[in-house]
Amino acid sequence: MNISRVTERSMSTGILSSLQRNQNKMDQLREAISSGKQLTKPSDGPTDTVSAMQLRTEIAERGAYSRSAVDGQARLGAAETALSSTSDLLLRARDLVLQGKSAQSQDSREAIAAEIDAIRTSMIGLANTTYLDRPVFGGTTAGGQAFASDGSYLGDDGQVMRRIANGTQVRVDVPADTFGTGSNQVFKVLESIAGNMRSNPAGLSADLDRLDSGIKTVNTAVTGIGTRYGQLSAADDAGQAQVVTLSARLSQIEDVDVAAAVVELQTQTVAYEASLAATARIVQPSLLDFLR
Repeated sequence: MNISRVTERSMSTGILSSLQRNQNKMDQLREAISSGKQLTKPSDGPTDTVSAMQLRTEIAERGAYSRSAVDGQARLGAAETALSSTSDLLLRARDLVLQGKSAQSQDSREAIAAEIDAIRTSMIGLANTTYLDRPVFGGTTAGGQAFASDGSYLGDDGQVMRRIANGTQVRVDVPADTFGTGSNQVFKVLESIAGNMRSNPAGLSADLDRLDSGIKTVNTAVTGIGTRYGQLSAADDAGQAQVVTLSARLSQIEDVDVAAAVVELQTQTVAYEASLAATARIVQPSLLDFLR
């Protein structure tokens, strides 16, 4: 009798343990369906949990690289727009110099000189173009301007870099010497042109040579910006593509197939209810036998 009772008790314990496992499985399925995730806690799948953490880290890194590339594009875009406008103004100034060299009257040269002054003022404004309140031609300066009204440089020689991949950085600022240095700085050249236009037309030939040099330097800088912009654009595209790929892999690990989970839950529920009914039929007589 004692052996029989121990056997019945062990059987009952085993049945109840099985029911509890089924109940836990149903609870897990309900939680997965509700959250849309099959990994809701590390114990759901230790290996997959580690893989998911690694993938999320990689996704965050690729996303950061992509955002860095986009920021660099915006900064270089602002510089390119400013330099393209600067080039247009310099070409206009060149036309005016040619007109001034052949102008006969002082009034005509004075009018040209006044326009040259206006061009110079506009160009200094372009040279102070900012992105996020920082001058794009000012290096790493925290000041709001790269150039003073007299053309003197207010920035520094620092380089603004953006990391677009592991071990890869791109410079996203444009150095101040793009506008020339010393007497060849375009602001000084324009100042000289205006002065010679008013009082020394013979000096305009030398001014024209320096102006042509400045135009070439600015246009070369625009080309260089285009190359760097393309590099950033490619990095952004690659980063976004990698994020999509990694996110798909993460989804395979973490996300639950809701339709399949619902079917499995229904199957588990039916099995659980059947087991529960069978258990009731088995355990109840056994309990009565035990009490006799």
